[in-house]
Amino acid sequence: MHNIKDLRKNLDYYKKKLLNRNYNLNIDEFVNLDKDNRNLISKKEKLEQEKKILSKSKNKANFEKSKKISEEISRLNKDQALNKKKLDFILHTLPNLALDDVPIGKDEKSNKLIKKFGKIRDFNFTPKSHVEISSNEIDFETSTKLSGSRFVVLKNKLALLERALINFMLDVHTIQYKYTEVSPPLIVNEDVMFGTGQLPKFEEDQFEIKFNNSDQRKFLIPTSEVVLTNLVRDSFTKKDDLPLRFVASTPCFRREAGSYGKDTKGMIRQHQFYKVELVSVVEPKNCLIELDRMLDCAKKILDILEIPYQIVLLSTGDMGFSAEKTYDIEVWIPSENKYREISSCSSCGTFQARRMGAKYKINNNNEFLGTLNGSGLAVGRLIVALLENNQNEDGSVTIPDALKKYMNNLDKI
Repeated sequence: MHNIKDLRKNLDYYKKKLLNRNYNLNIDEFVNLDKDNRNLISKKEKLEQEKKILSKSKNKANFEKSKKISEEISRLNKDQALNKKKLDFILHTLPNLALDDVPIGKDEKSNKLIKKFGKIRDFNFTPKSHVEISSNEIDFETSTKLSGSRFVVLKNKLALLERALINFMLDVHTIQYKYTEVSPPLIVNEDVMFGTGQLPKFEEDQFEIKFNNSDQRKFLIPTSEVVLTNLVRDSFTKKDDLPLRFVASTPCFRREAGSYGKDTKGMIRQHQFYKVELVSVVEPKNCLIELDRMLDCAKKILDILEIPYQIVLLSTGDMGFSAEKTYDIEVWIPSENKYREISSCSSCGTFQARRMGAKYKINNNNEFLGTLNGSGLAVGRLIVALLENNQNEDGSVTIPDALKKYMNNLDKI
């Protein structure tokens, strides 16, 4: 969320930067709502002060006058609440501003390739898709009966592989990179979803849980970023405790409302999937240093498993709502003969901290924290990449050396 005072002072700057994010700020609408809101507040405060003075008087003639003032205050409260709701909707749906080194563009076509890593394997046979390789252990037919499309049942060695990859990644991130492992709730309230930017703009992508006689909405988490980042909401963190680094492996739930017709086959795009998520909380001045570190943490998984990948700097039009700068890691998928996203590592600056009320004290001032998040990695897509890149002509899949101890010392599946 943006500081409304900065927005008022720099409307043309915000207009330009937001256009780069494919958001057309209606300056006249914002200015009018903001002006009306301040005028209503001013009128209400003057009447409240007048009522306060009357209340000290013992003159009974002032009783009727005080009553009329109360009625006018009540009317102003309703008008101001309605006006503020409209103003807040604008403020709450403005995306973060991209940093100056982010490529300007409307979509992924303007993304910038940074570097490729690893050697793409030259198969002496036609590589199969992950579905063809493990057709007996990736069961879409049963999952459709159970839950509908975009779900999957993994069986036997594939279920073991999923668990092995999760444990392997958690060990790398906690032991080598000193992230604190967290086992968070999978259901969160509306305020938490707002804090990281899922609400109100992306409500249609969320799975909401219906509760009877509840005055607060609850949602299944779309990513553990939501809960890990909100660990510091409405709080003051000591400067000496920074940086905070959290990691969690959780199921993630997404309606994928805007992806109709995309990736309908296989495990690339699911309503439910596991992901190992990294979150950092830092001083804002250290966000970009931390972003490079987080990217290295996510890359390390693919380096160890010897799976080829590339790093891409996302354009202004392709970044997530809360991000100021994002690197994607895209892994090589042989059956598609292209790279596919397996991780996004983003710096959000103070954008999420403002929404959460997350601060720290520096030089006797209370300042907003900096937050970052990244996949370390998406488990389903890592299974796809591992199966396809490590497949053999006989249909078996070679297990990377680093993963064998998590796979009961199997060499192949």
